[in-house]
Amino acid sequence: QVQLVESGGGLVPAGGSLRLSCAASGRTFSSYAVGWFRQAPGNEREFVASISRSGSSTVYAESVKGRFTISRDNAENTVYLQMNSLKSEDTAVYYCAQATYYFLTRANHYNYWGQGTRVTVSS
Repeated sequence: QVQLVESGGGLVPAGGSLRLSCAASGRTFSSYAVGWFRQAPGNEREFVASISRSGSSTVYAESVKGRFTISRDNAENTVYLQMNSLKSEDTAVYYCAQATYYFLTRANHYNYWGQGTRVTVSS
């Protein structure tokens, strides 16, 4: 049974930074790509970033490119999302999930979702 647990969310002023963590257990973590998604109230879940099994390849949504950085530590079974220059439109619940390939950006290609961590950016 795979378990993913997100943490690190909170309330931050616009322009601030947060680092989210996605801790995995129950499977060979390094065998899977990991993606971050987010969902704001009334919106569909949208892709944010993803990272390959080794961490050497990444994909970002245009809306976060240059501000967010995804990374992973396979020894710690953890994926991170460093979020800088946060904007009010980044407010959402952020989820991590696993997939076979890092270049997948649709939510239905991912499985083993975490419970999410809430990020609120005040303007």
